[in-house]
Amino acid sequence: MGRFLSLPKELWDNRALIFKLSKNDFKTKYAGSYLGIIWAFIQPVVTIVLYWIVFEKGLNASSGVLGKRGGEVPFVIWLSCGLIPWFFFSEALNNATGAMMEYSYLVKKVVFKISVLPIIKIISALFVHIFFVAFLLVVCSVYGYYPTGYTLQVIYYSVCMFVFVLALSYMTCAVVIFFRDLSQIIAILLQIGMWVTPIMWPVSKLENHAALQFIFKCNPMYYVIEGYRGAILYGKGFWDEPYQTLYFWVLTAIVFVLGAVVFKRLKPHFADVL
Repeated sequence: MGRFLSLPKELWDNRALIFKLSKNDFKTKYAGSYLGIIWAFIQPVVTIVLYWIVFEKGLNASSGVLGKRGGEVPFVIWLSCGLIPWFFFSEALNNATGAMMEYSYLVKKVVFKISVLPIIKIISALFVHIFFVAFLLVVCSVYGYYPTGYTLQVIYYSVCMFVFVLALSYMTCAVVIFFRDLSQIIAILLQIGMWVTPIMWPVSKLENHAALQFIFKCNPMYYVIEGYRGAILYGKGFWDEPYQTLYFWVLTAIVFVLGAVVFKRLKPHFADVL
């Protein structure tokens, strides 16, 4: 057990360094471009607007679910509540997977705690996510979905997503050093995952296919995304889904243990391969 807990302990002991490097990573990512960090916000906004126009205006899509106001939730905010956490998950996983290769010069330093590198990338992505969550709450308020006590659960679901992607990235960032194609595989899986989570359509449309509903709900990101929607739009608490909550945290713990084992075993060979 001590071996598994050593990784969280390293992160906690180096928390000041992690936060400092995360801020630096965020600032330097867009250094040299005219718009700078504004690019971090432009692409997600364009993507949301594009999907909204295509699905609601072009295909007459609707959320098909009732909100806490009693009427059907407007599709644009229902869609945004799914896309915004997915953007964070996708960017964080992609960037954390390549953290060891990007910071290869630090990996080769014996005294540097390389276990902090994946979380640096995730916190860097978190800065943008916090902005979009705040922006989302403003947009929802315009539509009459004002923040309530339930809305505070966004913090809880952000933590859920943060811990899950961190657990996953310890495995991917270690394996990708030896199998470079993994980064391309992850990119493809994330593209597929955006459609099967589901984000663009409500799982309630599968009410006559219980087996398919169960399969989709096994996706841990389904728990997070529906949690965002429940907190902001439905007035629903995570305690209303105790089995899904238990499933998510058990799965996350398993992934974290596996990720820690893989990372620790491959760690001595990182410098040689890089």
